[in-house]
Amino acid sequence: MKKTREDYIVDTINYILLTIICFITLYPFYYIVVCSFNDGVDLMRGGVYFWPRKFSLASYKQFIQDSSWVDAFFMSVARTAVGTLVSVTVTCIFSYGLSRKKLMFRKYYILAVIITMYFSGGLIPFYVLLRNLGLLNTFWVYIIPGTINTFFTITGINFFNSIPESIIESAYIDGAKEFQVFSRIIIPVSLPFIATLSLFVAVGHWNSWLDSAYYVRDKKLHTLAYKMMTTLNKIMASSSDANTAGQISTANTTTNFTVQATAMVISMVPIMCVYPFLQKYFVQGMMLGSVKE
Repeated sequence: MKKTREDYIVDTINYILLTIICFITLYPFYYIVVCSFNDGVDLMRGGVYFWPRKFSLASYKQFIQDSSWVDAFFMSVARTAVGTLVSVTVTCIFSYGLSRKKLMFRKYYILAVIITMYFSGGLIPFYVLLRNLGLLNTFWVYIIPGTINTFFTITGINFFNSIPESIIESAYIDGAKEFQVFSRIIIPVSLPFIATLSLFVAVGHWNSWLDSAYYVRDKKLHTLAYKMMTTLNKIMASSSDANTAGQISTANTTTNFTVQATAMVISMVPIMCVYPFLQKYFVQGMMLGSVKE
């Protein structure tokens, strides 16, 4: 069908609006990248918007040489890897168990899960619980408390309920045990859910900083997100003093802001590398072609 003049006008307006929205969305990330590659002292003069005015790798060298930033980065990597593996594994097993209609007291278990979405014990009781469990100031305080997420559990129950019973019954007829059904039948057809869950959990662990502030005192256990947050607070606290606003950190030309911008760029790279491999599962059919009725 040949486009009319009105169609061209509407398409042009749409392209203009989408371009503006795309620029507004992406420019803050691009600006952080530019700042990380610009000379710190030169950046304090202002006027750097679209490309580095004075290119420098000093901030990246400072980041690598600063053991506190490096330790925080590897702590975030370890937390994200272990936390995602544990959370996805436990959530899938837990959700699949609650999705089985033959489970005794199934309705009461699901009710207990739903109640936790609306009621919380509060921060102080939660802190006391972590202290009694011996999790305070340990690596596992990042992993164990967030192993089960109620929203992900409910989503998993609904997903596993959508799997046709004929697949499971055929496996039982062939002599498969419950664990074999779960590992060889359920998991392979659940890749879209597992991939989506893994991405959400990984991003949550990677960006989390509040638990580092509340439950961890050992600086070696602090995460990259917490390190960036504390650095940002120091910059904001000193911004009223013209002599310390930049906080030049070494004899070279790096500043606290440029080092923090470098940390932001480095923190975005792992998620940006993982996301393209999981994106395809977001649009795949959950059970497309898995069974013919």
